[in-house]
Amino acid sequence: MPDTYDLVVIGAGTAARVAAMRVRKAGKSVAVIDCRPYGGTCALRGCDPKKMLRHGAAVIDDARRMRSNGVVGKDCIDWRELMAFKRTFTDPVPGKHERSYHEAGVDTYHGPARFTGANSLVVEGKTLVGGHFLVASGAEPVPLGLPGEEHVIDNKAFLAIESLPRRIVIVGGGYIAAEFSTIAANAGAQVTILQRGPRMLTGFDPDLVGWLMPRLRDAGIDVQLDTEVEAIDKTGDGFSVRASTGGVSKSFAADLIVHAAGRRPALEALDLDAAGIAHERGRLTLNEHLQSVSNPAVYAAGDAAQMGPPLTPVSSHDGKVVAGNMLEGNHLRPDYRGIPSVAFTLPPIASVGLSEAEARERGLRFRVKSNLVPNWYSARQAAEPVYGFKVMVDEGDDRVLGAHLVGPHVDEVINLFALAIRHGLTADDLKSTMFAYPSGASDIGYML
Repeated sequence: MPDTYDLVVIGAGTAARVAAMRVRKAGKSVAVIDCRPYGGTCALRGCDPKKMLRHGAAVIDDARRMRSNGVVGKDCIDWRELMAFKRTFTDPVPGKHERSYHEAGVDTYHGPARFTGANSLVVEGKTLVGGHFLVASGAEPVPLGLPGEEHVIDNKAFLAIESLPRRIVIVGGGYIAAEFSTIAANAGAQVTILQRGPRMLTGFDPDLVGWLMPRLRDAGIDVQLDTEVEAIDKTGDGFSVRASTGGVSKSFAADLIVHAAGRRPALEALDLDAAGIAHERGRLTLNEHLQSVSNPAVYAAGDAAQMGPPLTPVSSHDGKVVAGNMLEGNHLRPDYRGIPSVAFTLPPIASVGLSEAEARERGLRFRVKSNLVPNWYSARQAAEPVYGFKVMVDEGDDRVLGAHLVGPHVDEVINLFALAIRHGLTADDLKSTMFAYPSGASDIGYML
């Protein structure tokens, strides 16, 4: 006989956990399935472990900038010790998550899930029947479609390497490329980024990305733009990455090659067609309530839904939305206004709200204040040569439309701009606020 639940959740990351616990708290029966250790990408294979490694890199970067400003001594990273420090956080996560599910009365399953009907799936050789299903299976790297692709590792593997290779090639130019290259270069590796487009970090303001690029190169990162990777060959002592720029062939020697060329919803193994779940070009077809348009029993959230930005707070928000809709009928819609995004480079780059290009495309009337300000105290006290901003304010109602920052503390300061955008605060509201001084936030008034 099949096991029957009010809700069956596929995935055990942020969106899955939020939804499962809320539905279970309402007295419903819940099962959670994952073919990987419980905890999800952010806690185990992404944000959190990356940030722990990045802090080690930041200490090295701080020391080097202060080298002629009073800081002396050798600066280096012991990669094995840094990885051991990271594991003090990641190793306990799966057990903690699964114990908390059991304590809440949620059943857990391990292994790949596959739909067998509109209201059923199979896992661990068992059939589960659900009143509702939540697809929260996360994302996975897109196939590169290259000869020799099997030699490339993904983010999970990079965050688990026990020794740091001397030569690393990173394919792609987004968050993962910028952040992993920052970590590896400051830990002593020779890093090359191969980006097929004309610039890196396309989700951020191009002017600010331009200000950031010299810092990446100063860290020893070789950034090759407009470079198309064509093949990867195994050599006697490593690998050779074949690429071309403007029709000119190039090759790059590597001991390790990292995939950073994009991710897609992890849906392929689920057999969506067996459940009548509409999908197109690798994405689920959902309505405004994060519900499948073809199978009303199925919802999706987080990276698997791909309705909002691929960020952990979005996954949590989606989980709350789908839980509410399952319990009380469709009455909630996700609200993605004012969601900040940060690439944890050194220094970090951050963005929230509209880009300048988007504001102009909408025909909005707004003022822009933008400047590179390495002489401001926030940068000077850290000997940071890159500190800049671009902030847009509506000419009519004085509301903040978008903020784009690069430099020290901007990963925190961007949250205040996010607060303003999401809750309709005006530029004058921010300027009239007395922030602690000296702090990153105390610069906000001069950015408006």
